[in-house]
Amino acid sequence: MMRKQRDLTTDRPHEIEPVSRRSLIAASGGLAGSLIAGQAFGESLADVPPREVGADLGARSERSKFVKIGRIPEAGPGKRNVDPSDAINSKVPLHKLFGSITPTDLHYERSHSGAPDLDPAKHRLLLHGMARKQLVFSVDDLQSMPSMSRAAFIECTGNGWENWHKADENLTVQNTHGLVSTNEWTGVPLKFLVDLVGKDKNSTWMLAEGGDAAGVARSIPLTDEILNEAFVAYGQNGEPLRPAHGFPMRLVMPGFEGNLNIKWLRRLKFGDQPWMTRWETARYTQLHADGKATQFQLRMDTNSVIASPSGTMTIKPGYQRITGLAWSGHGSITRVEVSTDGAKTWMNAQLNRPALPKAQVRFQMDWVWDGKPTNIVSRSTDDKGNVQPTRKSFIAAVGTNALFHYNAQQTWSIDKNGKVRNVLD
Repeated sequence: MMRKQRDLTTDRPHEIEPVSRRSLIAASGGLAGSLIAGQAFGESLADVPPREVGADLGARSERSKFVKIGRIPEAGPGKRNVDPSDAINSKVPLHKLFGSITPTDLHYERSHSGAPDLDPAKHRLLLHGMARKQLVFSVDDLQSMPSMSRAAFIECTGNGWENWHKADENLTVQNTHGLVSTNEWTGVPLKFLVDLVGKDKNSTWMLAEGGDAAGVARSIPLTDEILNEAFVAYGQNGEPLRPAHGFPMRLVMPGFEGNLNIKWLRRLKFGDQPWMTRWETARYTQLHADGKATQFQLRMDTNSVIASPSGTMTIKPGYQRITGLAWSGHGSITRVEVSTDGAKTWMNAQLNRPALPKAQVRFQMDWVWDGKPTNIVSRSTDDKGNVQPTRKSFIAAVGTNALFHYNAQQTWSIDKNGKVRNVLD
């Protein structure tokens, strides 16, 4: 029986046929079943590997020597695999990860003057400006306060910038979308600190400043959402922050630009207007087609990407498991659709629960590839009704002068030989 589903991009209904995992496996000639059952019943018990003596216990658990995984350095759009001394960021291997939480040592890195390793015994956080009190806190002070833990993604505004103008067919998903990560962060709610200093009711902005040599500082509007959700973190995935991610303390702003999540945090100043630092005038502004620029485009939009199969991989005809990640700075992802025919028809993917607000969620879908050339693409929808745009509609709205906040749908082409390549729809 056919059912109708509305295309959220064109607003036209189209017919799709419900396909179950059982029917997919049957359609593939029992490929998935034969891969499992055939090996289980066809091989001798003599082929089961012998037991092995293990290594001594150590101070920490290392990855297996058989696991080859790591970030790649980048010096800007198209400037990939450079010497680390020339890099401005390093990208996450999304195609080699499982679940939605990024391993701490693989969380993407972006810095403007390297990552200082600050002495927590000497580091301090100053809170001042339009407030009744001017207070200074040590790391121990923060760790003695009421804490919270939350899974949240942090995304560089430059994530996706590789596809602004053209599609390099040799890009991997690590190249195109490797500047986003989700971790569990632990720290002190911003609202608790604001109450301690007694922020003036007329103070509607906050300057957050880092302790790195570049002196990165951003003006942040003190909306109810930010006051209720932002926090000063000292923990990352159950351990102290790593130096590359702000040790000993950083600001975490769920759903907002990565550069607002100030690392090596040293100062919060309250005021009644933005400070117009160079980081929000010369650096993180969005140039439009008419030559005008947008400032304070702070929220990261609804996004998704298929991580497997993806760029430079090779697949064979038959059963495939499509999987990827979706996220939104507006809230929770409620739906991810996948098209395996170049966005002509769409099927709902399964979301791996929980789908937390302002955190990445893993999606997956069964597919039987018939061996014919095609394009695959995903699009996500969040709980505020925001739908990830097509590249055509995105460029029509933003133009090609901009560099940040690229969240258009990512298309991968598959040729007759099963080679997967990056393309623009």
